[in-house]
Order: sequence, then C-alpha cells, then structure tokens
Amino acid sequence: MQRIGVFVCHCGTNIAATVDVKAVAEALGHEPGVVISQDYQYMCSESGQNLVKNSIKEHNLTGVVVCSCSPRMHENTFRKAAAAAGLNSYMVEIANIREQCSWIHKDIATATEKAIILGKAAVAKVHLNTPLTAGESPVVKRALVIGGGIAGIQTALDIAEAGFDVDIVEKNPTIGGKMAQIDKTFPTLDCAACILTPKMVEASQNEKIHIHSFSEVADVKGFVGNFTVKIKKKARFVDETKCTGCGLCTEKCPMKKVPNEFNMGLDNRTAIYIPFAQAVPKVATIDPNYCMMLKNGKCGVCSKVCSVGAIDYKQEDRIIEEKYGAIVVATGFNPIKLDKYDEFAYNQCADVVTSLELERLMNAAGPNGGTLLRPSDKTHPHTIVFVQCVGSRCDDSKGKPYCSKICCMYTAKHAMLIREKYPDTEVYVFYIDVRTPGKNFDEFYRRAVEQYNVHYIKGMVGKVTPKSDGKIDVQASDLLANEQLHINADMVVLAAAIEPDKTARPLATMLTTQMDTNDFFTEAHPKLRPVESATAGIFLSGACQGPKDIPETVAQASAAAAKAIGLLCKNSITCNPCVAHSNELMCNGCSSCEKVCPYGAITYVDKEFRMPDRTTAIRRVASVNPAVCQGCGACTVACPSGAMDLNGFSNSQIMAEVDAICK
Repeated sequence: MQRIGVFVCHCGTNIAATVDVKAVAEALGHEPGVVISQDYQYMCSESGQNLVKNSIKEHNLTGVVVCSCSPRMHENTFRKAAAAAGLNSYMVEIANIREQCSWIHKDIATATEKAIILGKAAVAKVHLNTPLTAGESPVVKRALVIGGGIAGIQTALDIAEAGFDVDIVEKNPTIGGKMAQIDKTFPTLDCAACILTPKMVEASQNEKIHIHSFSEVADVKGFVGNFTVKIKKKARFVDETKCTGCGLCTEKCPMKKVPNEFNMGLDNRTAIYIPFAQAVPKVATIDPNYCMMLKNGKCGVCSKVCSVGAIDYKQEDRIIEEKYGAIVVATGFNPIKLDKYDEFAYNQCADVVTSLELERLMNAAGPNGGTLLRPSDKTHPHTIVFVQCVGSRCDDSKGKPYCSKICCMYTAKHAMLIREKYPDTEVYVFYIDVRTPGKNFDEFYRRAVEQYNVHYIKGMVGKVTPKSDGKIDVQASDLLANEQLHINADMVVLAAAIEPDKTARPLATMLTTQMDTNDFFTEAHPKLRPVESATAGIFLSGACQGPKDIPETVAQASAAAAKAIGLLCKNSITCNPCVAHSNELMCNGCSSCEKVCPYGAITYVDKEFRMPDRTTAIRRVASVNPAVCQGCGACTVACPSGAMDLNGFSNSQIMAEVDAICK
C-alpha cells in the first residue's frame, strides 16, 4: 500500500500569484494513496525541507511529490531531504508548476487546473517508482582543453597548478589565438604580446601541460570522469622533436607569395612558415596547398637547408587516443565574413578594412612594421571613418541579433592610438549606441572624446563608395543634428560582429552538449552554473559561450578550471541509477539501440536460452553497461520490440502519467 505525501510550494508570488496553491493541495489530497497534502510558502527553505522530513517519519511515507519549480532547480534538494529522513531519494517526484504552469498562464483558473493535472501525473508516477541505488565510477585524473587561445591557456595553467595533467588541443600551428594578433589591450593600453607571451611560454614549460598544436578533436566517447577522446594530429611535414625554430627554411623557401593568414592576408608568407616570432611551439609548418615539393615533387630547398633533418615530406595525419576526466571547451571566436555587406565596399576597396585587420596594420610585427599605411598605396591616411555594429544587432539574415560587446571599446582604443601617434589624422566614429559595461571602460571612452578629440557621431553609414582619386566617399546620417553627411575618407574601418568558431557546432555534436541558435555553447544555468554545460564533465571557457573581452575571458577560464579541478579531485563520482536495461526475452538483437546510443553503453552478447521443449538456443541480445549509460532514453524510443526500458522513467511510469493527464 503506497503512502504518498504531496507538498505544494507558493514560491513567494512566483507560483501563488497565478495558481491557487491551496486548491491544488486540496485536490491532490483526494488522489489514491495520498495520505497528506499541504501547501507551504517556500518548500526549498530549511523549514520547508524539515516539513518533508517530519512528514515522512510521522506518516510513514513511501513516496513524496513536491509541486514547485523545475527538477533542474531543486530536485536534488528534495532528494537529499528524503534520504535524510530514511526514504530512498528516487521515491521523490517533482511536479513543475512554476516554469510549466504559473509563468506561462495569466488566468488563475486555467493555471490552477493545469497545476492539479501536473500534480496528478506526478502522483501516478510515484505509485510505480521503485527504490534505486546509485553506483560509483572512477575519475581519470587528466583534463582536456579544446582551444589554445588565452581562455584555453589560462584554464590549462590553473588545472596544472592544481597538480593535474592537462592537454591543450589547438587547430592552428601555434597557441595564442586572437590575442596574439592584437596590438594593445583596453582599457590600460598594455602590449597584448607582453601579456600573452609569458603565459604561452609558461604553458609550454609546465611539465603538466601537453600541447597538441595543429590538431583537432576527431571523436569523443564516454561520460563524466571517463571520456575517451581521439585527437587528429595533422601532418606538418616537419618533425616537431627535431625542429629548432631557426627559421632558415622559411628564408630560403622560393614560394614567397602565400597569403599570410596571421596578418589577415595583408601580406605574404612562404610555403613553409612559423606564424609569428613568439609562436609556441616554435616549429615550422609546410602548407601542402602551396609547397611545390608536395604538389609536384619539385623543389626540396627546405630539406636541403635544414641542418637537423626535421623536414619529412612523407609525414601523414595520425590519430592518438587519450582518456580524460574533464573536458573544457575554449574554441573562441572569429569576425563574421563581410561578403554580404556590399554597401561598405569591403570587397571592392582595399582601404576598407576590418578592425582586426587594422590591429595588424598598427602592430609592430605587422606588414608595415607598426606604421599605419593605406593598404592600396602605402600612404599615410589623414581621415579615417569607423563604422560600428557591422553585422551586430541586426534584424536581417545578414548579421547577428546580439551585441558583440567588445566593438565599442576596441574602436575607442583604435581611435586613441591613431590620434596619439598621428595627430594630423581626423577620426570619425559612427555608432548606434556606445556600450561600455566594464571597470574603467566609460572613462576610457570619454578620454577618446574629450582628450583625443575623436568625432563620435550618432548615426548610420548608408553607403561607402570608392572614388577615382583614391579617396572614399562615406555617406552617413547624423541623427542628433538631423542631417546627411558626406565624408571624404582615406580609410574606413568596419567593426565586424564576432561569432563562434566554425568548429564549435560539430564539436558540440561530439560532446552531446547544447548550443543556442547563434552557435554559442549553452551554459547549464545562466546564473548559478555559468561555466558548466548541460552535459556533466564538460565546462565552458571564454568566447565559445558568448562575446567577451579579455578580462572577462580570463576570469571565466579560471572559473572553468576551478570546476574541472573540483571534479578531478574526486577519486570516484556517483553514477546516475536511472540507466537503461534490456528485457532479454523480448530482445530480437536488431542493433537499433546500439546505433542510437551516444555513449557507446550498449553491446551485444550471445546468450543461451532454454526453450519450451527443454532444448537450448543461442540468441544475440543487448547488454547495457550501467557505468557508461547516462539515462538519455534514446534506446527505449528506438527499440522496435519494446525490450529496452529505463530505470526511473519506465514505459509503464510514463504511460501512467499520460493516463493521469488524460482523465
């Protein structure tokens, strides 16, 4: 005989403002098996939990239903309360009458009726609940950081500082990311390389950190505490263990007209190259798309001049496999492509550049040695126009609906640096709004206006037109003065929106974690769990989760590292007992469940069965590894014979809920 207790939460006015909680408690009190049903102001409070504990003991309850907020918020809270009172924690059900009821209804009668129905469904499920016992799984004491920008570097350093081995996988030949391309950082105008390079060197010299540059994650299997990852190490055609980074091969290479991606294509590099002077690892890489030896077997100059014999034209991609307890995603961002923005003449005029291209033009290690020159004719520009929000805050299909967050500040930085170094250059900034949400950010922006006399104009640029005399006509509106402007500019700088790196979406599929519609990784909870993904053991670091500046990125990187360290410190973790199991008598060995299982928890075994005529037969049946299964339920849906079922969410339990709703 089931003895069920029902507890309905007011949640202040979150629920009680729309739902008649007393009526809900009264209605659920008449359900079969319910021996106590009452409402309380805040069920998640200590006194609310004590109410549950005392009721379990006084009424000898066999099951508990709490009508409150989502299970994601407080299911663990009430399970612990039940366990403290001697009731198996999996005999607790949560009826979500906040997010699924009170928050989406305005009419009290409608919301109350729905809350009662949700409560009845939970009561029906509790009748069929059985006590479950959680097992334990060992934790691999090693972490993987995907991405070698400042976020990935900081995360790896913090994890290594705690004494754990950590691998960095970076798709480019060197770590450093976008910060390595930046000249100065706001709001302090520190040299970006001076800040970043020591971090890169520290990471390379730390015995706990292992850098896999020019590599990609090829496959991820497993679960929290025990991930198995395949890493594809792309062929450099240079032996990393032999190369000294002397650069002689890059000097002698005859193929010298390869677009330099590190300098945003503003100059050329050779077919064999080291991206920049402070690269880590400082190892040459051969570009097979341009190397004459790899394309047609002619040349071999780099091999001839390499005194240590590091060149290996026969090198191939290889796969290495490693186990990890935690994975941190730090895949970063890229500026959007501006091919669709013909109104700004980006593809028609070399003197229309993006902000990141301007960074390289102003950088001492850039194509002009730090002197700002027009790309078209290498002359000094006297009038520069900055266009804000290019592709950001758009309501069309061309751009992004969100604010890219960093553009206002780096434009102010660019304007100040130009005015400081070239006082004869007039700088105009066309903006929608100036957003400076950071420590000392607003003061930094006001310095650009008041101290450096940068012309900030609230308005939109409608058309950028290259002229025959080399000038650029910028047609714009001044919304405050209510007039149209034509500025005769030498250069135009577009503050392009930023977006997640293109590797993020396929990586999210491998990690079985969630992304939003803009391909940013989704955190488990925006306020309470901002650096954790919805998939246990996967953590988020930096701009892969949303637009961020460097200070915020570093802060989140350390937060993600702290979460990973908290996991790696454990020798074992409690497994989810809500795992799948197979009814071997019903299983027909079709492999449907094995194919859909994202964790590789299902295998097939040959088992001997005794037939009605007392003979034996060998049948192929599904077998579930409970240590690997994460209880997603995909197999139960795919199984055509109904042999697969899920503890805690069995087919009979779900149908009981459906029947209760449909009554």
